[in-house]
Amino acid sequence: MSTTPPLLPDLTAFSAGDDSRIYDSFGAHLGADGVTFAVWAPEADFVSVKGEFNEWNDTANPLERREGGVWHGFVTGAKAGQKYKYRIGRGGMGWDKADPVGFLHEAAPGTASIITSLDYAWTDATWMKDRGAKQTLDAPISIYEMHLGSWRRVVEDANRSLGYREIAAPLVEHLKKHKFTHVEFMPLMEHPFYGSWGYEVTGYFAPAHRHGKPDDLMYLVDTLHAAGIAVIFDFVPAHFPGDAHGLVNFDGSHLYEHADPREGFHPEWNSYIPNYGRHEVRSFFVSAARFWIDRYHVDALRVDGVASMLYRDYGRNAGEWIPNKFGGRENLEAVELLKQLNTTLYLEHPGVQTMAEESTSWPLVSKPTYAGGLGFGFKWDMGWMHDTLEYLQEEPIYRRFHQNKLTFRSMYAYSEHFVLPLSHDEVVYGKGSLINKMPGDEWQKLANLRLLYSYMWAQPGKKMLFMGGELGQYKEWNHDASLDWHLAEVPGHAALGKTIERLNELYRDEKALHVKDADSGGFEWIDGSNAQQSVVVFLRRGETDKDVVLCAFNFTPQVQHAYRIGVPLSGGWREIFNSDALEYGGSGQGNLGGVEAAPLAWNGRRQSIVVTLPPLGAVYFEATGITEAEALVSDIVEGTREEADDKLP
Repeated sequence: MSTTPPLLPDLTAFSAGDDSRIYDSFGAHLGADGVTFAVWAPEADFVSVKGEFNEWNDTANPLERREGGVWHGFVTGAKAGQKYKYRIGRGGMGWDKADPVGFLHEAAPGTASIITSLDYAWTDATWMKDRGAKQTLDAPISIYEMHLGSWRRVVEDANRSLGYREIAAPLVEHLKKHKFTHVEFMPLMEHPFYGSWGYEVTGYFAPAHRHGKPDDLMYLVDTLHAAGIAVIFDFVPAHFPGDAHGLVNFDGSHLYEHADPREGFHPEWNSYIPNYGRHEVRSFFVSAARFWIDRYHVDALRVDGVASMLYRDYGRNAGEWIPNKFGGRENLEAVELLKQLNTTLYLEHPGVQTMAEESTSWPLVSKPTYAGGLGFGFKWDMGWMHDTLEYLQEEPIYRRFHQNKLTFRSMYAYSEHFVLPLSHDEVVYGKGSLINKMPGDEWQKLANLRLLYSYMWAQPGKKMLFMGGELGQYKEWNHDASLDWHLAEVPGHAALGKTIERLNELYRDEKALHVKDADSGGFEWIDGSNAQQSVVVFLRRGETDKDVVLCAFNFTPQVQHAYRIGVPLSGGWREIFNSDALEYGGSGQGNLGGVEAAPLAWNGRRQSIVVTLPPLGAVYFEATGITEAEALVSDIVEGTREEADDKLP
């Protein structure tokens, strides 16, 4: 516990939009014999703090108005655990509000804030020092996205969700078993409506109390770090709800939101859009983002709804939006906020990452701000997700007419630093679960799903899978129910989990599969044009000519025997993965551990291999031979210059 009150708010920086640590001075801060309170309410005539320490008296503890509309004061005798609200008066009217910078709030339906300490004895110093190397563009990043409230529920105890502390051990066990490097939590900030999945935030500086208190969430993050797992939090600056105790009409004016609904109200989400052009609002949201990295040791933030922030006409018809000062549809103020947020986080916390959920063709989302970009580290590749799922939903006999959905990505795969997302959005609202998107009988559905994952893990870009995908869950995700954990005991579904384990293991261990995820030299087509047989073949390349993995995919249920593939190296090609292996629930068609290249030109290469492509299957081969250049040198050394001459172009 702090023994002295915090510094007074730096109103110059706050009012200029440059304060990225408002949580150090705003909100409720414990001192030796009381609590300091500070809140921004410039249009208020009167502000007091009421709570359990003064029997909820509206006038017992008035705050003093300072410049910039910040109200500040110290309440002797207030202590940790006590509930409080701000009483705000304007024009003879009065109302109660929760603390916008409160560190803990009552679980719904309560609306009070709670005085709390953010003290915690962290044990992750080594992780924090080294985490940057685990999140670089050339690192293997495999993300398990999850909704904490529905991952696993205690059915015998009124079907309640697990708390932050009790989920820590089973979650670590599950992530380690499946070899994920990161876990991404759907928003854990305070949100009164559980059905919003956390995306309607009222407490931007408080963990959702339904799962525990600040030190409980810190324990969860600390435990994940001890297991070598990085933590991503979803962050939602695109909109906020209209709950009466929240940010909307905070001081009797449109303080955080625009007054004009054409700018300040989101028609699709029935929520409010922040006024990104207001300096204090920028300080608020940049500080809210930094808070979770600073105080909760979060390793990355995934920013939700970036597309809705970038365009003034997002979700609106003609006449329902206001152009920017140049007459365009771009939200220039939101652009500046995102740039400031990213610049601040990367500057102040080296080693962290930010990720944008952005679904349009806005340029340079994941490029540095000094190069004209928005400054994110990564961007979700929504185009890949839509194209690939649409392709796999086709009956195999029709896939040959849609080959472009597999090949189009190569036109833009390195235009951004991408995360390939199979997220929660794809398994709700009647879209069906991943396995039920797949055509065919039960065996074919599972084979198609293994093929989808194998294709995803071979593509350049970081990987993300929503919980339940590893189980092959048939039901759509339901936030009121646990995952169908019994499927982990069903042979075909258990084998699907083993497939994920192996793919993550290969992605981690084979440099060719990750080191050039963001480098165009990491991908090379061998054959993307065989639409008739619905086959695609490509190489993933690492740091040397010999560091290559060949990835071949058969999107039909027919075994492709004696399939010839041109390769860049002579000698052996070892089969390191086969999605049709018996251990993964397949039919066992394969290549007996590997094949040898022969000096027969194919696919524009001097060497080729002949392989079996399993039904609805993927195979990866690792080169164990020598390059053509090495073979040429060997011929020269052995004195067979004539042979060498024949091999020269």
